[in-house]
Amino acid sequence: MKLVMTIVSNSDTEKVMAAVAKDGYFATKISTTGQFLVDGHTAILIGCEDERVENLYKILKGSVKKRVVKDERVKSTLTGSLLNQEIKVEEYGAVAFTMDIENFQKF
Repeated sequence: MKLVMTIVSNSDTEKVMAAVAKDGYFATKISTTGQFLVDGHTAILIGCEDERVENLYKILKGSVKKRVVKDERVKSTLTGSLLNQEIKVEEYGAVAFTMDIENFQKF
């Protein structure tokens, strides 16, 4: 048994949830904050059998897209500095972590 924790762009969350449900996966979404994705993100927890993980990755890959976003990573107090310029950053649509589950029970 595996638990796939996926950090998904808010723009793709509903598409991911619909796609995994359509293929018979059970998922829970959790609102999160952090620095994985600039425009906001959601954590989605998906439990599945070991042999279905690769199929899940295909579904995730087909449900998200990369974007170019503007970001102010470097700020400067110098007037007129080029450091005050926004930069374009390529952002992935999702990041996935797969964990082994030692025990799984439904109550």
